Amino acid sequence: MNLHPRDLDDAPDREEAAAALKVLRKWASLASEAEISQLDPAVARLVPGLPPESYPTMSREYPEEFVADEAYKATLPDLQNGPSSLIRGAKQQIQHVGISNFRLPIRFHRKHGDDLTLETSVTGSVSLEAEKKGINMSRIMRSFYKHAERTFSFEVMEAALDDYKTDLDSFDARIQMRFSYPDRVKSLRSGLEGYQYYDIALELIERGGERLKIMHLDYVYSSTCPCSLELSEHARSMRGQLATPHSQRSVARISVVVDCNADCLWFEDLIALCRRAVPTETQVMVKREDEQAFAELNAANPIFVEDAARLFCAELQADHHVGDFRVIASHQESLHSHDAVSILTEGPTFDSASLDPRLFTTLFHVG
Repeated sequence: MNLHPRDLDDAPDREEAAAALKVLRKWASLASEAEISQLDPAVARLVPGLPPESYPTMSREYPEEFVADEAYKATLPDLQNGPSSLIRGAKQQIQHVGISNFRLPIRFHRKHGDDLTLETSVTGSVSLEAEKKGINMSRIMRSFYKHAERTFSFEVMEAALDDYKTDLDSFDARIQMRFSYPDRVKSLRSGLEGYQYYDIALELIERGGERLKIMHLDYVYSSTCPCSLELSEHARSMRGQLATPHSQRSVARISVVVDCNADCLWFEDLIALCRRAVPTETQVMVKREDEQAFAELNAANPIFVEDAARLFCAELQADHHVGDFRVIASHQESLHSHDAVSILTEGPTFDSASLDPRLFTTLFHVG
């Protein structure tokens, strides 16, 4: 009778694995510690009661001379880019996954004068398909660093976005760059000058093969309540009673889709647009004559929060650089313990049924 040995490549079943473990432990009960110490560490861990000294000794010295060559790097595990079987939770597409607030010194163009290098917070993200485990997030940074030495514009942002979309094999992507932009501002009457700082963000979004270029600007101004102004004047004229209207520091966040076919929309252009809409911008350097002028300017331009939204809207509608836009205004009142707020949008880009619950808390200006 011919006996055919079992194919050694067959995968063992659970019972065979249990039997093998039993054999190993029986052998270990009769073997010396020296024999056990020569086992592969992964096998040795299966032996109960193994003395700690029989584990391999690990080096506690940092190997400064070690070089990770290509062969070694090929052995490194890469869990994030593993198979879909490793996905935890629902196998669902993620619209954006990436990194936020990695900072770089970035050089920006100014409309007049030299370029300016500013510390910039960068957010980069891509879409993740339902069957993919994850992304290699460091590739976003590496892709962005390729362009970090260039003077930035939306065109350079597009080149960076193209790179990391390719590196990460994704369909949709986003880059957002936030920075504080200084601009010299003259006082109203004394001739003094000082730097006003504007929180600006540039955003490049690709979704469904279409790209949007968006600029965000926080504009800080003083708002004098028209009702309070009239009541103060009534007290003066009717009763000779000194009274002052309430006014407060206010913030408008202007977000605009930049028309790709128009000429450049400079940061200074959007700032000037805001000043035309609401001229009571907070001041930097003031003497007494400037403070008096500011009081007169506020009296000449009293506004409710609804007025502010519509005044910004009128200027934005008239600017050929601007497509869809959104105006968010917050008047942090000195009369009330709460704020007066308004949101005005034009076009589908910023239209939303829901708001971030903390949206208005981000409009507080810290000097």
